[in-house]
Amino acid sequence: MQNELALPAELLSGPFTLTQAQAQGVPRGRLLRADVERVSRSLYRPIGWDFELESAARALSAATPGAWISHVTAARLRSSCLPPWLADSTELHLSKPRSLPGTRRKGVIGHRVIAAENEVESVDGIRISTRPRTWLDMARLLPLNDLVCMGDELIRVPRQALEGRDTPFATLEGLRVLVERHPNLQGVVRARQALELMRVGADSAPESLLRLAMLDAGIPEPELQLSLRSDDPFSPSADLGFRRRRIAIQYDGGHHLAEAQTLSDRRRNKAFEAAGWTVLVFRKDDLADGFESATKKIKKALRSAWVDPAVASGFASAV
Repeated sequence: MQNELALPAELLSGPFTLTQAQAQGVPRGRLLRADVERVSRSLYRPIGWDFELESAARALSAATPGAWISHVTAARLRSSCLPPWLADSTELHLSKPRSLPGTRRKGVIGHRVIAAENEVESVDGIRISTRPRTWLDMARLLPLNDLVCMGDELIRVPRQALEGRDTPFATLEGLRVLVERHPNLQGVVRARQALELMRVGADSAPESLLRLAMLDAGIPEPELQLSLRSDDPFSPSADLGFRRRRIAIQYDGGHHLAEAQTLSDRRRNKAFEAAGWTVLVFRKDDLADGFESATKKIKKALRSAWVDPAVASGFASAV
């Protein structure tokens, strides 16, 4: 016979609300036993539960009507591009409209904000800020370069075959409208600065950081996703580069160490080299030093590369 004091299986997998427990026939008094911990008002969890962000966010959302998951928590749940020091954050951020009282829950970072209806949505039963609004909220927390990386991820054009979508999460125009809608939000100045530096075409945070390092070093802005043959949709492409200098720049992350990817990278690079291009490849070690060595190599390559005579004078003065 089933133990009448045992918690239902549905309540053992993570945090739960008082309402959820009562819906399972569990009386309030049962939640006072030693195998249940009261997290905060009307919110409980089974003792021994290993923290899992989505479960915690789901319970917090259910326990707080009118509020939504936001900031770092929303960014992590959406697997957004975050710097290493936030990538494993277990912070729980909860936003409320200013018409509601502030959040007073143990272990929860509360925010009272102004948000339009289309800046909050429900995803798999969790009330959460939209990706664009999450980016704007993160402007108060992230350094400028990291905010640009997060923004570049939103506006990049995805590959249907690989990602199952062909529409960006956001556009620069849409993000500008969002920013101007909240002129007094903390971090809005940094968000405006990030918008001026964001570009469509960066496929990863290191690519964005390399481009920003090049600009900081006084190197002219490169083209992104530069095809060897611009009229050929199947042409190999470079992450960044300068067509008129015939310089292709690649950032090869960890997945490029796989054998199949390595062979593909070699074919790609040889195609550029066979066409007379200089190919520069940078990796994790270059990222670790802030691309300082990389920018020096790029400058050297630019000075010695073939130049289209039509643009020689202006380009040379820049490097």
